[in-house]
Amino acid sequence: MLIRTKEDKSQILTTKLKEAFPKQDIQILRIERVGPVAGKHLKIKAIHALIWSLVGILVYVAFRFKHFNFAIAGVIALFHDVLVALGFLAMTGRQIDLLTVTAFLTIAGYSINDTIVIYDRVRENSRTFRKLGLFELINLSVNQTLGRTILTSGVTLLVVIAILFYGGEILSSFAFVLLVGFISGVYSTVYIASPLVLAWSRKSAKP
Repeated sequence: MLIRTKEDKSQILTTKLKEAFPKQDIQILRIERVGPVAGKHLKIKAIHALIWSLVGILVYVAFRFKHFNFAIAGVIALFHDVLVALGFLAMTGRQIDLLTVTAFLTIAGYSINDTIVIYDRVRENSRTFRKLGLFELINLSVNQTLGRTILTSGVTLLVVIAILFYGGEILSSFAFVLLVGFISGVYSTVYIASPLVLAWSRKSAKP
């Protein structure tokens, strides 16, 4: 049984490249290898980073709006966005690496930011329109921020699409995850986070 060392493999690779590109000066500057131990370690760290980011967002939103209904609904919405992006990543057979983990964390931050904008508008409208119920307040707030959501998300998606098509193979999965997550974040804020707050508030108000 013949076992090739790292040096043998680098020499073979250098030879093949010189044969394919005889006019080019081919040099291998560095070779890195990620084994199963390192891969498992990175996976655990990525999961911990995602969980702690969700916990931090939950605490921040609960503290800012003085109500756990808003915080839990927002975290459920952004968890939905991350899960949808992860599902599309698995269905397309793309690789999960550190860049895609970064994309998941970016999606979480982007999604909760859009949700907090609506929550802030609900809080402001509750002070201005004291006679309106929660349903009317959420409906009014969503309509007031809808134009901002569409414009912001649309411009962001243009950049992500450009990275997806022109960023090369390395950034392809990263941009793909962002594309799916940002699209999911547009409707999850309106159709998941806000309705959950309304549903839980009505349930708690029942005798």
